[in-house]
Amino acid sequence: MTALVDRHTVPSPASALVCRNCGAEFPLGAQHACSECWGPLEIGYDAAALARVTHDEIAAGPHSLWRYAGLLPVGQNPATRVDSNTGMTPLIRADRLADELGFTAPLYVKDDSANPTHSFKDRVVSVAITAARELGFSRIACASTGNLANSVAAHAARIGMPSIVFIPADLESAKITQTAIYGGTLVGIEGSYDDVNRLCSELAETDEFENTGFVNVNIRPYYAEGSKTLGYEVAEQLGWRLPGQYVAPMASGSMLTKINKAFKELVAAGLVPASDWRIYGAQSAGCAPIATAFAAGDDVVQPVRPTGIAKSLNIGNPADGPYALDAVRASGGSMAAVDDDEIREGIRLLARTTGVFAETAGGVTVAVLKKLVESGAIDTSIETVVYNTGDGLKTVDAVSEGAHPTAVIKPTIKGMREAGLL
Repeated sequence: MTALVDRHTVPSPASALVCRNCGAEFPLGAQHACSECWGPLEIGYDAAALARVTHDEIAAGPHSLWRYAGLLPVGQNPATRVDSNTGMTPLIRADRLADELGFTAPLYVKDDSANPTHSFKDRVVSVAITAARELGFSRIACASTGNLANSVAAHAARIGMPSIVFIPADLESAKITQTAIYGGTLVGIEGSYDDVNRLCSELAETDEFENTGFVNVNIRPYYAEGSKTLGYEVAEQLGWRLPGQYVAPMASGSMLTKINKAFKELVAAGLVPASDWRIYGAQSAGCAPIATAFAAGDDVVQPVRPTGIAKSLNIGNPADGPYALDAVRASGGSMAAVDDDEIREGIRLLARTTGVFAETAGGVTVAVLKKLVESGAIDTSIETVVYNTGDGLKTVDAVSEGAHPTAVIKPTIKGMREAGLL
């Protein structure tokens, strides 16, 4: 399983797998680590092929992330796509949130809770499972902190592909239920996400799993490209221009870097005017190895043991941490971390001002935005996009305490008056 099926008959802008450390190139296939330096691989593209993509071509495409097929490594043949209508999620102008935080420029929330399994992971899984099909795998698998598990199980069920999903056994019950309901194999691991990921990396090398595409192991280069569509959509929704800055949550750090990659590709392809943008990263204080390295001025991200309520961000040894540091520093942006109480307040703040109920990762992002404003680390006069990556119903326990009726009354006018509601 080293070459894409019928690659010569399916035009694609992808040209090679490229090492992010040493620049070595390899044929497109199921490989995620460089054999020269063991650095991570990502998809390299033919610049001329990207430049042939037009606004009209994108607009004529489906109302999903596959409208950007000309900018993605797989799925140019509609017959191979795994399409659950992922993408084209709302870009909400958050004027009340902007006013509360003191923004004078427009502030937007890109709300990816509107995806089919209610998180941005549907983007990366749509691309990864399409790649798995084209690579000839017959089963799909992943290591997950919850949202990815939901999405892999759902997408596999949609196309009738067997799935096996590995999670820490102590995940939020809602995420466990949502994964199990799709009928695939779900394996709870007594340990952290990093333990789960290590096991999956080992399993991917065994004969028993030769037929299995691990979306975030052996087909990770394709999987990661799905996050670029978060950047493509924002640019299209803003009228084919880029925002001046964006704030994104960080677990592995991959999503933050792929949005940056998407913006660069759009500029290079002539699809948006050239401009500068700043990047801001958000982490939970219970698992903040990237933000800690940023604050210390370090280039090396030291692994940590995750704690705290933002379990979807609890990756203690983030693979893309160094690249997230590079992207944020090069842009002139910043990073910060927030504790559990700040995360809860971030969830409430977003809900109260925009009507969007975010999971804990979204609470992290909004709380970090608030912290950056208060410290003067972010410019409130620049148009800004904040990424909400998941639905609050997945982590409702985080804010359920204190969430109760304003009053319980008898069904009478007198009852209303006695409760002070009239």
